[in-house]
Amino acid sequence: MSDDLLAAVHDRAAEFDRQNRFFHEDLDDLRAAGYLKAAAPVEFGGGGLTLPQLLHEQARLAYHAPATALAVNMHLYWVGTAAYLWRRGDHSIDWILEEAVAGKIFAAGHGEPGNDLGLAGSSVAAEPLADGAYSFHGRKIFTSLSPVWDWLGVHGLDSSDPANPRIVHAFIRRQDPGHRTEETWDAHGVRATKSDDTVLEGVIAPGRHVARVLPAGPPADPFIDGIISSAVLPIGAVYYGVARRAFDLAVEGAKRRISPALNGRTYAHHPQTQTEIAKASIELDSIWAYLSQVADEWVRGEDHGLLWPTKLLGAKQHAVDGARRVVDRATKVAGASSLSKRAELERLSRDVRSGPFHPPNTDATHDLIGQIHLGVFPPVAQAAE
Repeated sequence: MSDDLLAAVHDRAAEFDRQNRFFHEDLDDLRAAGYLKAAAPVEFGGGGLTLPQLLHEQARLAYHAPATALAVNMHLYWVGTAAYLWRRGDHSIDWILEEAVAGKIFAAGHGEPGNDLGLAGSSVAAEPLADGAYSFHGRKIFTSLSPVWDWLGVHGLDSSDPANPRIVHAFIRRQDPGHRTEETWDAHGVRATKSDDTVLEGVIAPGRHVARVLPAGPPADPFIDGIISSAVLPIGAVYYGVARRAFDLAVEGAKRRISPALNGRTYAHHPQTQTEIAKASIELDSIWAYLSQVADEWVRGEDHGLLWPTKLLGAKQHAVDGARRVVDRATKVAGASSLSKRAELERLSRDVRSGPFHPPNTDATHDLIGQIHLGVFPPVAQAAE
């Protein structure tokens, strides 16, 4: 992404937020720049970006337009998942790479009302049909990219054998009947994502577009590994980018604001300002160090075994929590002007609030990490036996 492209998306971000409007113009620019195929291997005609490189680019994009970066991440992580499997010699979803390079847009249909099991369960019914196909019935929430997706990755529960319930992971096409979008999105922050609800009313995914059928419960499969690594680390990078932008705005503002109490010197000379900036700087560096280390270890194939979820989810959790603290410090340094709807900091302070809600949310993440370390998470218990 060029500096000119990033400047353009930054200039449009405030208006998209005010109007609760999708970022069509940004998407056109990103598509033209080849960013939507950045994670696809060069062998497929993609950019071949590694996970650490993608984190860097997502942080750059989020620095200028958080909602755009967050929504685009939902496409990039499907491409990243397919690339991860391809590099492992698993070609079951190579078609995703081909479609992405051809310009098709993927979105994520994982959010569901009241489902705190994540990918381990689903309130959506997946009904088995002939030839490995499935039809889906239920509701998905937070479908970012809702106005433009060509393919929606969904999961649902196949309970046709009550003794062996299964989670079905598949992809549906926009042009196929049996689904509709309800325009429900009018949120506090990241408004341009247009994360409307998707109602599944019997839409069919043919067998060739069913990626996995796994036992219900905590999933253990390279497909899931690819989703987690390709989704949660770049999400962390998005919120790092938001926090970095807020930090820079606070620093620039402190250098300009004059304090009569300091005999006309700027707020940069105020000890409390210096303390807040120092703490925010340390927090930012720790966020990026954590994300970068985990991403590097992932692509190198470090053997953390069953501790890998603690690394991946821990890095994301540290990023979204730390980003909120940094933005809060930035608004404190900026003062009451950060409350103004004309202030970029006001928008950033809203955008950063959504971070802890990305699945798995804060409580689920802490539960999972604690259970794994304590040996009471099901896969760990089974391994011990």
